[in-house]
Order: sequence, then structure tokens, then C-alpha cells
Amino acid sequence: MWLKSFVVASLLQVSVAGIAHAKGPFGSVNVGNWIGGAFSNDETGAFSHCAATTPYANGVILVVSQNAAGTWSLAFASPSYRFNKGENAAIDVTFDGQEQARLFATAYQPNMLTAIMPLNVVRTFQKASLMVATAGRAVLNFDLTSTGPVIAALANCVTKVKADGLDKAGDFTKIAAKPQPAPDKQAPPAGSKAAGAKSGTGFVVSANGHIVTNNHVIDGCVGDIKGNLTGEASMVLRVVSSDANNDLALLQAPSTATFKEFARIRDRSFHSGDSVVAIGFPYHGLLTSDFTVTTGIVSSLSGMRNDTRFLQISAPVQPGNSGGPLFDTTGQIVGVVTAKIPVLRIAAATGNIPENINFAIKTGALRDFLDNSVVPYQTAEPKGELKTTDIAGNARAYTMLISCNGTEQADAKK
Repeated sequence: MWLKSFVVASLLQVSVAGIAHAKGPFGSVNVGNWIGGAFSNDETGAFSHCAATTPYANGVILVVSQNAAGTWSLAFASPSYRFNKGENAAIDVTFDGQEQARLFATAYQPNMLTAIMPLNVVRTFQKASLMVATAGRAVLNFDLTSTGPVIAALANCVTKVKADGLDKAGDFTKIAAKPQPAPDKQAPPAGSKAAGAKSGTGFVVSANGHIVTNNHVIDGCVGDIKGNLTGEASMVLRVVSSDANNDLALLQAPSTATFKEFARIRDRSFHSGDSVVAIGFPYHGLLTSDFTVTTGIVSSLSGMRNDTRFLQISAPVQPGNSGGPLFDTTGQIVGVVTAKIPVLRIAAATGNIPENINFAIKTGALRDFLDNSVVPYQTAEPKGELKTTDIAGNARAYTMLISCNGTEQADAKK
């Protein structure tokens, strides 16, 4: 009961102007876990705003609203918050691990921070599946279920109330049907042309179906991103987060998918000269439909220009290996295969063709990325050495082909 009372209080309080006295809801917005309606200024009786709210297990309640002037806001409320009235805070939000924005919030009430949302942020919020909000040291994840229809319902609420008044408020989720444009993801970006399938490799790192790959594997994908284990049907994967700087991306399999096994990350230092095994799907569609296995050593503990985020390896890799697991001889993950040296560019500059100079992202960067994405991965101490055939056999249960339709513009970057 206390939660319901606090949710209602949050709906009453939120507005860009910070009106503390409001009355409502008039009519209803009821979409998924979102509830709300229209509200008036209790002092004047005039229409104030339309708002909807939903609570999360992390103790925070999200409130999204549009006021009579058409301005959108997003509020973070919790009974545990203790802000000084007028206190300001910067909140960085990341949607689906790709699009980022900084919101500037104000505490109009002790238990709530309210920030104006620019229209481009509203559009992203409406389409996203996951939002990560960072304020200081606090990092919170929000599953944005039903945000598309709730934004539409709130916009409809404002339009209806301004036209008909609060006394005729009804169910604002009922919107007159009209032709809808095709979803954005079905069309290639402006200035690009549709191209064939692009592919890479990924591997499962949790029992919950979290899958690691390279950011460049999914960057520029048009439509669904699919993943499949060798010999099994493909499944549509959802982007959870990505890090273009470190070339990492996190995908998630549908809740109906089950994995008998997942990769463990080595929890001990690694050295130059140690043996490694790379597994992936190079040149998918031209070579075998099964994954390939190559072996080599760690040539260096840093990448190009002494970049310490990377390992240099001699194990041969090709386009399509990107995002694949790099194992030690005990079958633990020691890196994520990410690139091979640009042979033609080096040859043009030096007159020599380099061989077996490839790179993988170290587990330090990988673990930081997974920690920030709140993934329950597991680490393991290296024990007895395994045969390469055994490492490959174990990896078959969690190494996936990642594929999607790309664009010529995107492919040209790879």
C-alpha cells in the first residue's frame, strides 16, 4: 500500500515547473506496468501535465510526463532519497548501450529528481529496450518495457485534454488508428544502400544468456541480430549495451533459450609466450558452416602503439572471427578476438607483408564492461591443461555465429 501511495504522490508532484500541488489523475494511461493520467494544478484547476510511472526492483520509480506546453520530463523518485529542494544533479543515460545523453535534473521535492528530456532523447527513450542511468557513483539499469506505447499515450493525453478539457478525460491509450511508417530498423540509414549479410562470432558468458561480441560486429546492423550455435536454429538477440571505445558489445538471448554451459573468464595473470586457442566463424558462407579452430601464442601483452587494453596473438584469424573467444590451454577465456593488422596498409608503408599479427581484447577491459552491464559472469582458476580438441568441444555449447543484414556504409568501415 505504501508503494502505491508513493507512486500516486510521484505522479502528482512531477512537472517541469515543479508544481507540488496537483490533482488527478483524470482519465487513465495504463500500458504494461505504466500507470497514470492527466493532472491539474490544484491551485488554479488548470490542466498541468500528463504523466505515467512504473516502479523497479532497484527501489527507483520512473515518471515520464509531458506538460501542457509540450515539454517532456523524466523523473527518478524513491522514498529513500533525501535531496535539498532546488538541488541539481547531472544524470548520464545510455540507451541500449549505444546512444548517450546527459540530463540535468533538479530536486523540486526531497524524494525526486526531475529532468527535461529533449525531443531526440524522448525518441530514443521511446524505442529503447534498456536504459542505464549514471549519477556520481550510482549506476542503475531500467528495462524500458512498453515505453513506445506509453509515450504515444501521454502525447495523446495532452492533445485530448487541451482540446476537450479535463472533464472529458478517458482512456488515453486508445488512439485512433492511422497508417504507421515501417519501423526504423527495417530501413537502412540515410545515404547508405542495403548490402548482404554480415557476420561475426560471440560467446555466452552467463546462465542468463548474455553474449559477448565486438561492437563492430553489430554496428550498422539493419533489422534483427541473430545468433545460433552450430547445427541449431537461430534466435533473435537483443542489444543490452556496447562500448565502441573498447569494441565490445553485450547481447542477450530470448528468455526461452537455454544454455547447458557458458564461458568462464581466467582469474589469473597471463604472460607473453603462453599458448592460446581462437575459435570463430571466419568467412561464413564461403568456408565451413562450423566454427574453425586456430592456435598460437601471446606475442605481446599490448596492442598497436603499446595499447595495454589488447593482447597481440599469433593465432591466425580472419574476418568473421571478430568477437570470438580466445582461450588458454585450460579452456578459460583470456581475451576477445577483435582484429588483425591491416596487411595492405602496413605493406604499403614498409614494403613487407606482416604475418600472424592479430589482436584480442584483454579480460580486464572485458570484466569492467560486464561489471558495468551488471552481468553475473563467472571466473575460474586455470587447472589442468586440456587438448585443443577438448577446448573446442566444450566451446561448442556456447560459441555462436552472430549475423545480421548490414549496409554498404557500415561494411565499408570494417
